Amino acid sequence: MKHKTLALFIVGIGILAIMVMFIGPGEVESALVLANPWYVALAVTIEFVIFIVWTQRWFITIKSLGMFAKRRHLLPMLLVGLAINNLTPSARGGGEPVRAYILGKYSNSPMENAFATVVADRGLDTFPFVILAIISILYMIFYFKLAEWIVYALIIALIILLITFFVILYMCVDEGAGEKITLWIVRVIKRFSHKEHSKLEDKALNAMRGFQDSIRVMIKDRNVLMYALPLSFVIWILEISRVYIVFLAFGAHIPIGVIAAVFVIATLIGMIPLLPGGLGAVDGVMILMYSVAGIPPFVSAAVTIVERLISFWMPSILGMLSLPYFGTGVMEEFSDEF
Repeated sequence: MKHKTLALFIVGIGILAIMVMFIGPGEVESALVLANPWYVALAVTIEFVIFIVWTQRWFITIKSLGMFAKRRHLLPMLLVGLAINNLTPSARGGGEPVRAYILGKYSNSPMENAFATVVADRGLDTFPFVILAIISILYMIFYFKLAEWIVYALIIALIILLITFFVILYMCVDEGAGEKITLWIVRVIKRFSHKEHSKLEDKALNAMRGFQDSIRVMIKDRNVLMYALPLSFVIWILEISRVYIVFLAFGAHIPIGVIAAVFVIATLIGMIPLLPGGLGAVDGVMILMYSVAGIPPFVSAAVTIVERLISFWMPSILGMLSLPYFGTGVMEEFSDEF
């Protein structure tokens, strides 16, 4: 897996390097040198504010289940999860089980409860994303005048996202559906795994029932919907604002609607489990779409490089640095457990 991830990283970076070479390395370098450091510092500050708001949202879901975890412990857990999502080609979902495992271990809580808080946290994130994705696709159809196949591809991607979201939601609240899907997953694991799984079905069903009970408790908690859900919209607003600030760092004034549309679509593409964190694909889409919107390609490339340094590489590095905080063998323990 490590070799595969490394190879995919090389491919992703290679894609970005080819695009920079095509645009002109000298022009991109000149644009990077002219960036206003104060605006860049402000964008970095916004990224840290996003971490804090995200931690608070997760804290609300954790508190709804009566679990105890300090915010100063949750932040590094969140960073570890983000790093694993970014560094593995797993549709940005590989870090969630690890985040749940660390939470369960350090709060002395059942794994199904910990995992329920993570699923709820990501579910809260999906509501504003789906709304923004629908608006962005409509905006891009009229503003960018995209080819029909691109429009269809975006609509199909959004439909897949919606179907996946509602299947998971249905699985969370319907006991019968949850058991059927769980048993199907267990059968798949048994077919492709060489390990002994004699009691896996009973363990999986018990875990699913505990998980569903936890989700139901959180759904009934008013604080989750009244406070955690609005924080999800705040996070997305901050994400888009960060990109806008990076553009200002290069003296480029671009409509906020264009930035929001490109950012949401690039995020949607980044969910495709081909490259770690959408590396290369996301960068390429952002550069291309900003250029189509009238931004000079070398400025688009420079903005994308700085933005990805802040939103992709910085959380990844901080997450890897946070791993020793939970013990150097936490990843091995997680692999042995699952």
